[in-house]
Amino acid sequence: MAFPVHRPRRLRATESIRTLVRETALAPDDFILPLFVCPGENVKREIGAMPGNYQMSVDRIVEECAEVASLGVAGAILFGIPETKDETASGGYDDQGIVQRAVRAIKREVARLIVMTDVCNCEYTSHGHCGKVVDGDVDNDTTLEWLAKSALSHARAGADIVAPSDMMDGRVAAIRKALDGEGFARVPILSYAAKFASCFYGPFREAAESAPQFGDRRSYQMDPANGREAMREIELDLEEGADMIMIKPALPYLDLIRQARDRFEVPLAAYQVSGEFSMIVAAARNGWIDQPRAMMESLTSIRRAGADFVLTYFAKDAARLLG
Repeated sequence: MAFPVHRPRRLRATESIRTLVRETALAPDDFILPLFVCPGENVKREIGAMPGNYQMSVDRIVEECAEVASLGVAGAILFGIPETKDETASGGYDDQGIVQRAVRAIKREVARLIVMTDVCNCEYTSHGHCGKVVDGDVDNDTTLEWLAKSALSHARAGADIVAPSDMMDGRVAAIRKALDGEGFARVPILSYAAKFASCFYGPFREAAESAPQFGDRRSYQMDPANGREAMREIELDLEEGADMIMIKPALPYLDLIRQARDRFEVPLAAYQVSGEFSMIVAAARNGWIDQPRAMMESLTSIRRAGADFVLTYFAKDAARLLG
């Protein structure tokens, strides 16, 4: 028997009933806030393409992290903007580099906050690519050495989790070997296991000053058309020792988040990237959508698809609403 016996609207009649039967819940500790740390003191420069997000010096990053922790947000992931760049990405694995200094400062003042570090080279290379360029393309195996040194340097500084985002083959194994060999066997690796060559990274490249000076990243980041390949990439990273996996971007790849959730029994993250954030903010500023509702609906969809936690520029705003 169907209608009129079955009336699903009965369970939507009031906010209390809707809350009672809600299938997917959000909480502040589901979120990780991406932050951009730059040289100087008392620096807080708004990023034009990402309103409400800033490049911040170490002292201001510490203040920001204190606020993030007070809101109940689980943690932050750090991206570095070095004073100088070179062809060998040396700022990425310098123990006195910008991210390393920020990690030490945050852990001194806000010890309870999870501090993740993005392990990549694009912010530190003069050409903006994610590794050593040979004959116009990134040399995979040389780049692994840089990534391993960076992850080890971050761990020495006190990072709770290292997160390689470069999409080089074998990077998880190289990082795991380096960490274990230097006494950091307890530091987890959150692998950007399926990172796509997406147009939705545009605003981030302004934020991190990391746009490639020639070509693009499609020879190492994934083709957006490939879902089976994403599952293979995840399998390989787990075989190499990844503790957690990430899919990036989030909203255009909700189907792959669901596939990964059904297939792999490890913590799963999704990155709601800069373009996803900026589209919502821009549409809201034009009066086309309600920003808080669009923010919460998009975050709910990512969690509903199966993500255990979300890297999002909305972390603070969403935490305030949930609080």
